[in-house]
Amino acid sequence: QVQLVESGGGLVQAGGSLRLSCAASGRAFSNYFMAWFRQAPGKEREFVGGINRSGASTSYVPSVKGRFTISRDNGANTVYLQMNTLKPEDTAVYYCAANDRGLYTNAQLYTTWGQGTQVTVSS
Repeated sequence: QVQLVESGGGLVQAGGSLRLSCAASGRAFSNYFMAWFRQAPGKEREFVGGINRSGASTSYVPSVKGRFTISRDNGANTVYLQMNTLKPEDTAVYYCAANDRGLYTNAQLYTTWGQGTQVTVSS
């Protein structure tokens, strides 16, 4: 199993950008589909988007499509979440997750998670 560590969160003004990183260690990173989720206070953990093993295919929740971009570098064992045109409603703790069977929008289907990184967008 891989171990995941997110970084790159912080405080940004609305309209700004952040890039989150999720570094993996352990078993072959390229075997895993990778997803980003977020959880705002009092809300359920929400699928943001994900990427397949090779990086050739991505998917996003409609609220972030066109603003967020997921990419991966299998040589560096890292997946990225580039977030542009941030909005206050993007404020949440962001988590990366790994699954070696597929890319799922249901958080309960992932058993491998990072510790999360806080993103706060001020208006």
